Amino acid sequence: MFAKEVYTGRRAQLRQLVESGVIILFGNNESPCNYPNNGYYPFRQDSSFLYYFGQRRDGLVGVIDVDNGTETLVGDDIDIEDIVWYGSVESVRELASQVGVEHSAPMKQLQVICNDALRQNRKIHFLPPYRHDTKIQIMDLLGIHPNQQKESASVELIKAIVKMRQCKTDIEVAEIEKACAIGYQMHTHAMRMTRPGVTEKYVGGQVDGMAHSLGEHESFATIFTQHGEIMHGTPSYRVLESGRLALCDAGAENAENYCSDNTRTFPVNGKFTQRQLEIYSIVEACHDYALEVARPGVLWYDVHMNVCRLMTDRLKELELMKGDTEEAVRAGAHAMFLPHGLGHMMGMDVHDMEGLGQNYVGFDDEIQPSTQFGTNALRCGKRLQEGFVMTDEPGIYFIPALIDDWRAQGLHKDFLNYDLIETYKDFGGIRIEDDILITSDGCRFLGKELIPYHPKDIEAFMAKG
Repeated sequence: MFAKEVYTGRRAQLRQLVESGVIILFGNNESPCNYPNNGYYPFRQDSSFLYYFGQRRDGLVGVIDVDNGTETLVGDDIDIEDIVWYGSVESVRELASQVGVEHSAPMKQLQVICNDALRQNRKIHFLPPYRHDTKIQIMDLLGIHPNQQKESASVELIKAIVKMRQCKTDIEVAEIEKACAIGYQMHTHAMRMTRPGVTEKYVGGQVDGMAHSLGEHESFATIFTQHGEIMHGTPSYRVLESGRLALCDAGAENAENYCSDNTRTFPVNGKFTQRQLEIYSIVEACHDYALEVARPGVLWYDVHMNVCRLMTDRLKELELMKGDTEEAVRAGAHAMFLPHGLGHMMGMDVHDMEGLGQNYVGFDDEIQPSTQFGTNALRCGKRLQEGFVMTDEPGIYFIPALIDDWRAQGLHKDFLNYDLIETYKDFGGIRIEDDILITSDGCRFLGKELIPYHPKDIEAFMAKG
């Protein structure tokens, strides 16, 4: 937890941005598995609640009355039966005091607070809920059906929170660096453990164990697979084979719940083939291009599209693509190989704040998401600002089902050399991903140690075992 003044300052700024009404920030509850007492799923507090109220206990709600300046932490103290099983914890009043909140109240008081606000025709601000128990609670409190809650969420509150959370402060950057340090250990351990004959599940489990032993847990479900063409290929019981590439996309949450997110692709046997190097070098060039041009004032959409042009040019050199580069990219032919965006914001959420609505988080009045296949998966397109934390993650994938589907439809046949592409169906996929901080005059890597990603560095590292 940060100093008390961090949270009081954040809430004061939020009051100024929202201007009037009552803000309700719902914390999360426990999520049992199979039956109520089987607490299998690890508890994770809601990120916006954490940002303003700092406490990680379940069953809490933060209330900010913008008009009269009062703040209340709502929640029930645990009873003696819970203490027997889980040990003593601080009271809600004590938790409130730790983050500079003057008032506390039991959960039943939240209905009274809402009723009073509704009777006075005051605006009640809440964020789009993503958990069913919170949706039920909102329906009980405000009478809004879960099907209508996303549309009823406060745009003023969403925009205020995005404005505050999108630019990371020095103390936040320091926490992300700690998460990146754990990420370094996760990825280099994966490289050491990867070899022919072990299973994806074995290496993936080792990666997860590193996250749990050094931090809170993974920042998302670890991707480790020799089928890198599957975007979210979770570890299976498949045995790793010599001659194939392993793709590891993994990150950590540190003790303050800030995230890292990196991807590395490396040969199972420690040596790239010539064909693998040819494709890898294109992804490497696209990754490094983004590092050169990302800076305040630049549209991230433009960086993405320029990466697509660079990729198309290089794929034309291998005769996998053909025709005019600009026309090919405008038509979306490049999405055969890159069906996702260049990167996303990162912070307390690995896809930072995306639950608040992509239109508000990654886009704005200047630029809105594309509807074109591939480009529609770009999570952020707006102008970069100093303090943004972004992922830089280009990739090239050979997806057999997509190749077959497009070829059957005759899509982009003026730009795609289907006969040659067919010979790459067993290739898999390559992605390189790093976390970058937008600085006053450019950007920099986050994390004191850089996970090897140049081919010679990867081979040398894996040779050491």
